[in-house]
Amino acid sequence: MRTPGSTRGWWGRKTTPGKVEAYTRLSFHFFALVEVAAIGLPLFAQVGTGIASWTAVLVTGHALLCSATASRALDWTRDRRAQPVRLLWSLGAVTALIAAVAIVLGERGPHDDHVQAAATTLLVGVLSFGIGTLTLGVRRGQVLALIAGVVGGTLVLQLALGVAAPAALVTALVVVLAGGGVAFTAVFSVWLLDAVYELDEARETRARLAVAEERLRFGRDLHDVMGRNLSVIALKSELAVQLARRGRPEAVEQMIEVQRIAHESQREVRDVVRGYRESALDVELAGAQGVLTAAGIECEVTGEAAGLPPEVQSALGWVVREATTNVLRHGNAGRCAVAVRVTEGSVVLTVENDGAKPVGAVAAGTGGGAGLVGLRERLTAVGGGLEAGSVDGDRFRVVATVPLAAGTAAGAGTGGVTS
Repeated sequence: MRTPGSTRGWWGRKTTPGKVEAYTRLSFHFFALVEVAAIGLPLFAQVGTGIASWTAVLVTGHALLCSATASRALDWTRDRRAQPVRLLWSLGAVTALIAAVAIVLGERGPHDDHVQAAATTLLVGVLSFGIGTLTLGVRRGQVLALIAGVVGGTLVLQLALGVAAPAALVTALVVVLAGGGVAFTAVFSVWLLDAVYELDEARETRARLAVAEERLRFGRDLHDVMGRNLSVIALKSELAVQLARRGRPEAVEQMIEVQRIAHESQREVRDVVRGYRESALDVELAGAQGVLTAAGIECEVTGEAAGLPPEVQSALGWVVREATTNVLRHGNAGRCAVAVRVTEGSVVLTVENDGAKPVGAVAAGTGGGAGLVGLRERLTAVGGGLEAGSVDGDRFRVVATVPLAAGTAAGAGTGGVTS
């Protein structure tokens, strides 16, 4: 039985860059249909069945070759395959052959206005689609040279086959405009695709940097707390050893001082860890809204954290922090809603975003504390609970519930963790 989101599963499972790439590929495959419909089929009404049959076959073959070349060229632009040199040369040869046939048909074929118009349409259309596809398989700096070469070759071929110079120049100008337009579309499509992938990589890099920055901050705090105390402990221990070797009673006093500093260090480390884990919920909500908005994700925050116990704010603040990180790192979200509401004896935090990818990436609980497993452990320590899963196939929802009387549970849980 099909799930509510299964009808768009193929499209919904794709990331934003994947969707742009799929759209780009489908567009170039659609160009093949446009070429057959706009050039091949009208020939039957213009030149009769005899000539139209074999010219339509040529156009169809050229369209299929353009489609295959475009697909391979796009793989090359994404560094997935080698440059399709043979396909490019084959497409260029077939394009030149059909252009020559079109010129011969216009000059040596039946002297009829419809035939002349059909020959010109065939020449300009095939060259335009050929140029546009060939630009996908060359470097951007070679695009102008490619267009100039095709147009120059067309002009020379027309003059060699007896076409009048004014008519040949007009045809070449039309090829420049039409072929240049298709080439510009192709180059712009590749540029846009590259830009989308780079933006997606930049978003992932920013998320990783945010995590790394938080780890560095925690490391600096520990260094500031432990660096001086450990140095003092080392010096006093060395002094106690020297005094003990001399039989001096002051050695006991030095070791008592070492013991005191060790206990003080233990307390300060607990304070650092507690401060790292505990944070104001309103600060986390504002930070989440700012980060998501900066990432181009519409974020709506409802509810207030004022008046909630510190333990409750700390637990829910961690959920907001982790959920925001997961949306940035694993999601393909365009909108995220965060809601805080107080019910009978408990506080409920809901974080919901669109985009289907977090269902697989986050629900797996990978990354230890960064996943849902770590969140459940933290909420369990304060008597709370967590529910997470997909909603309607294309949204992901995290619901955290913490009792207002979380102080007792938090105190018991915290003592076990930091001791």
